[in-house]
Amino acid sequence: MTEALCILGSTGSIGTQVLDVVRRFPERFQVKALAAGKNIELLASQVQEFQPGAVSVQTPELADALRVLLPDYRGKILTGVEGLNRLAEWPEAPTVIVGLVGLLGLEPSLKALQAGKKLITANKETFVAGGHLVSAYLDQILPIDSEHSAIHQCLCGQDRAAIETIYLTASGGPFRTWSREAMASVTLEQALKHPNWVMGPRITIDSATMMNKGLEVIEAHWLFGLPYEQIQVIVHPESILHSGVAFKDGSVLMQMGVADMHVPIQYAMTYPERLPNLEPGVKLDLLSLSSLNLEPPDFERFPCLRLAYEAGRIGGGATAVLNSADEMAVQLFLERKIGFMDIPRLLEATLASYDTLNASLRPSLEEIQGLDTWARRFVLEKSGRESTLCS
Repeated sequence: MTEALCILGSTGSIGTQVLDVVRRFPERFQVKALAAGKNIELLASQVQEFQPGAVSVQTPELADALRVLLPDYRGKILTGVEGLNRLAEWPEAPTVIVGLVGLLGLEPSLKALQAGKKLITANKETFVAGGHLVSAYLDQILPIDSEHSAIHQCLCGQDRAAIETIYLTASGGPFRTWSREAMASVTLEQALKHPNWVMGPRITIDSATMMNKGLEVIEAHWLFGLPYEQIQVIVHPESILHSGVAFKDGSVLMQMGVADMHVPIQYAMTYPERLPNLEPGVKLDLLSLSSLNLEPPDFERFPCLRLAYEAGRIGGGATAVLNSADEMAVQLFLERKIGFMDIPRLLEATLASYDTLNASLRPSLEEIQGLDTWARRFVLEKSGRESTLCS
């Protein structure tokens, strides 16, 4: 039976790999809708290949440019947040795959869940900012992140009450062995060179600061319903162990595999089946492994990880504020307007200024969007900079 897909973020790292899986199993999947941001040349080639009935781009101007590239396309061309939301609710696609980065992914994810759809997602912000909003729909959600996919696999058939600890592994990023003093002079080029994974720019910088792992801690809290005390980060530079679970009887289950996002993406798309992976090089050769190193994280050199735990324990809108502040700070760093270690300093200042006394414990989508605006403006004002990403 063919599964009809809506792919939000089709031109990004996750979206292009999702389409690789579709190409492998053309009898299994059919693309009904695609959404991209600004890369309309790649989107146009995807539309020509997969012939979806509807697409969405960021602006009306980009929609006009797409029509020029696709003069014979007769499907719907939508724009903006409204376009994302309409595609998420598109009745022809009961499965929505979200590869969007940032808070942009929250609203369409909610729309898809409320429409009763299956949500396959790599969008951490859905949980970081709106975990309390999506927690009622967990039986409709499958995670793509390699760490949460690993935990999902380790928990299949297990009694959740028997969990003692979830272990989230982290590569440690490019600066795992650097001193805090040396990290003060990190360049953009150095931060964008992840030792193991090929990812988009924001998630690569977040990996370098270990904020990405902090966001994953918050995501795991909501996905698996555990308090933060039962979620532990372990630095594992080889990126072979992708996370695991310790149980109360002393058993520990860990999921292993090569550092290739095609594997967790295909697992989520074909679950509960496991189909052959045709991607060359995705098989792990156990006999070739010389060592598997595990280290505790350093919260002093990587304060973003500490801040994520703090925001999670504060609760309410604190995690949404931290995420939005991080989006803004990372963008400023990508634009070379602040230094690498300015990122945690700005996040700490933003979290310290968040008004917990007058904040809602369960903020609505509109309140989360308001916190997003506040946090971004705070970071801009605190940094004394302007950015191309200011809304």
